[in-house]
Amino acid sequence: MDKEALGYYSVVSDAGAVGEGGKSYTIGDLAREFGVTLRTLRFYEDRGLLSPRRDGTARIYDARDRDRLSVILKGKQLGFTLTEIRAMLAEERMGDGPSAKLKLSLDQIDDQITHLEQQKAEIEEALVELRTRRAGMAVAA
Repeated sequence: MDKEALGYYSVVSDAGAVGEGGKSYTIGDLAREFGVTLRTLRFYEDRGLLSPRRDGTARIYDARDRDRLSVILKGKQLGFTLTEIRAMLAEERMGDGPSAKLKLSLDQIDDQITHLEQQKAEIEEALVELRTRRAGMAVAA
């Protein structure tokens, strides 16, 4: 079993890395820091959202990947899809350097608020129906 599969945690010093003091991170480092699974990080890599370099079978992430992961997770927290997040990250690349912020337009914010409010209403309706059914079953029992 390789070190990644075991959740190997260590900061790898890499003089050639760009960004935050030249730090590099293993997959385990980022998984632990951000509270995600190794599988999640591999999934984001497969989707082209993260681009670690390889050292044998180990994935080595730099500060840019760490910042991007922060943006991805913030986007997910706000209910955006990975496709939407990918587009936001692509726009970030066109800007003037890396940013650990999710850049949203007023229209994107308004659209997402509307979307989340609709989801909330649908969830509330489902909860009412389920509670009604549960109450009916409790009376019948």
